[in-house]
This record gives sequence, C-alpha cells and structure tokens, in this order.
Amino acid sequence: MNMFEIIKDKVGDVKKIIFVTGAGISHESGIPTFRGKDGLWRNHDAMKLATMDAFYENPKLVWEWYNERRRNVFAAQPNQGHKAIAELEKYAEVVVLTQNIDGLHKKAGSTQVLELHGSIIKIKCSVCEFRDEILTEFSKIPPLCNCGNILRPDVVWFGESLSQDVWQKAIISANECDLMVIVGTSLVVSPANTLPIYAKQNDAILIEINPEKTEMSSRMDFTIRSTSEFALPKFVSIFR
Repeated sequence: MNMFEIIKDKVGDVKKIIFVTGAGISHESGIPTFRGKDGLWRNHDAMKLATMDAFYENPKLVWEWYNERRRNVFAAQPNQGHKAIAELEKYAEVVVLTQNIDGLHKKAGSTQVLELHGSIIKIKCSVCEFRDEILTEFSKIPPLCNCGNILRPDVVWFGESLSQDVWQKAIISANECDLMVIVGTSLVVSPANTLPIYAKQNDAILIEINPEKTEMSSRMDFTIRSTSEFALPKFVSIFR
C-alpha cells in the first residue's frame, strides 16, 4: 500500500481542507525563494532588503529589486501544484492560506485565498490610504503617489505585522478545518507557523508535502517527501 492509498483511507469524508503554502510551491514556477542559495540579489542579502529600514535608507535600490521580482511574477505561470489545489474545490471546501506574494494561487483559479504576507501585485502609499493593483512595471523609481510620498509594495516586510483582518480569517479557517495540508514551507516564520496548532485543536489531520524534512515534520500525521508539482495532482486524485 503506498502513502496515497493510506491517506485515502483517512481523508475520505473530510469537508473542509486548508492548504498552508510557502515559497516551495512557487519555486517550481521559477520564482526564487530568497532563503538559502537564492538569498542574494546583486550581492545584497534579500532578507535585509525586505525591511522598512532598507526602504527608508535606499528606496531606489529596494524598488529595483521589487521591479525585477514583479517582472518575474507577471511572467510566471501556475504549475501543476497550484492547479491541483484549485481543482480540489470541485470536491471539498478549500481555503488557501499562503505566505507567497505572487498571486499564483488566484491565477490558477483558487477562489478562497488569504495572502498572509500581502501581494507584490498590489501597491500602497507609504503615508496616505492609497492602495491599488498595478500590473505594469514602474518606469520611474521609486514611484510616487499623487500625494507626493513614495509608493511601496503592499507586502508584509520583516518586522511588520500581518493584516489583522487577514490573520483573524486565517485562524478561523484553521480552527474549522478537518484536514490541513502544508506545502513547500518549513514554517519557520511566525505567526504562520502557529496555524497547524489551531488545526490540531479541531482534531484535523495534518499532512506535509516537502522534499526536505522541516521543524514541523515530527508533528505531522503524514509526510510526503516530494515536490508539490509531483505530489499534489496525486493527492487530489484521491478525491475524484
């Protein structure tokens, strides 16, 4: 009996499935992860560029990085993993809680997506209330708002807190699910790494899909050591 057959026995009658997704699933669509070997951009530490301090110190540099990342995201296509999650909506209620900022889950057709760390496609003013989706590159950087202040990506940088509205919805979803599938994330970033704890309070089954062992692996009911692009279509076929 293979792993998927064992899982099939356990998850046959689940009604609400939560996916918690991270950089691993996007990496398979050609988007760098910025941890490990992808962590440098033009000799700058990517983890240090994604901060408010870096933005205030050198907004032009941070925007050059984000312009390049936005270009990547606009060109990227959802992979088989993203598409499988979207397809699963035919068979169960599915909510995606993603740490990714690339919008690929929505592009793949998932209808209930909570973007915990914001979206690189969305832009907001660093001072006033302006917010919008801007799907073109900025020719002049850093771009300015009509109010005269600098625009920034509507993402959650290191040291910033998540949108309370989005986070509350994420907790409620995690509390209500029967099954949580954790895909392509090592769950080292808080508070997203607390989501499995909320799911467990509802006796949900926890499944991890990741080629590498993570700090959360020992807490999982099932672990699939594989890429999401390979494993997720097989996982979804259980429900057909």
